[in-house]
Amino acid sequence: QKPILLQGHERSITQIKYNREGDLLFTVAKDPIVNVWYSVNGERLGTYNGHTGAVWCVDADWDTRHVLTGSADNSCRLWDCETGKQLALVKTSSAVRTCGFDFGGNIIMFSTDKQMGYQCFVSFFDLRDPAQIENNEPYMKIPCSDSKITSAVWGPLGEFIIAGHENGELNQFSAKSGEQLTNIKEHTKQINDIQTSRDMTMFITASKDNTAKLFDCTSLEHLKTFRTERPVNSAALSPIFDHVVLGGGQEAMDVTTTSTRIGKFEARFFHLAFEEEFGRVKGHFGPINSVAFHPDGKSYSSGGEDGYVRIHYFDPQYFEFEFEA
Repeated sequence: QKPILLQGHERSITQIKYNREGDLLFTVAKDPIVNVWYSVNGERLGTYNGHTGAVWCVDADWDTRHVLTGSADNSCRLWDCETGKQLALVKTSSAVRTCGFDFGGNIIMFSTDKQMGYQCFVSFFDLRDPAQIENNEPYMKIPCSDSKITSAVWGPLGEFIIAGHENGELNQFSAKSGEQLTNIKEHTKQINDIQTSRDMTMFITASKDNTAKLFDCTSLEHLKTFRTERPVNSAALSPIFDHVVLGGGQEAMDVTTTSTRIGKFEARFFHLAFEEEFGRVKGHFGPINSVAFHPDGKSYSSGGEDGYVRIHYFDPQYFEFEFEA
């Protein structure tokens, strides 16, 4: 089946994200544009205009009323999903690398980069208190002095966040007190991406050390490892099957002219329990930077260094194969 090709960015894709129902797909890239598309046919719904630098992260809240973006222009912005109007602007001292709404959509968190002499921080704002945004005073700010956060997600019920670091460490920070609850180091290099399962019991990490790993959300117990020969930039868990999709490739700067052969950069499918690869999907002309499953599990999308987002619908055989198995 031919994928739907979304062409709305001039630079490489940094993150793609479905809303909870899966009817919308949000894409951000190393250009200042934030796009939203209908996932069913790839029609572009609109853009959120305002950023002046690369946009690193995007998230939509539970009922898709608000959209949150973080950018290298040292800002985190809150948008009205429907109208595209900017509702809030939080200025930071360095680039915003990761951002996310909690389960209820009332609390946002974002992490800033360690650069220009500034430390890496995770900031928490409660949107029910407009004064926090107006005065740019988060109700909590957690410093990360050792190694900067490269990816972070909310845990179940918004009690803590799970943060992946440049040195391969994983941390749990309490969203109430800010204390570090758990710390483990299963990866040897930078964690590029963290995504949770549909029921928030597990999460998968993608790392530069050529592996993706599955963990328990609460205990951070390491459950499975999926190995490849190249850095893994993104990994996602299927909401309906025991399947994992990984996207990656070499570092953008290591891509030589010889590796632009089509098909070098595949999305790779692994079985969650057996850790075995069972399929690959070709298509991108550069490393895949972000992958995401549709919440109904019937399709997935990938965003690449080539600036394209591809929406792939699975063949009927894919579902038959799984049910027989």
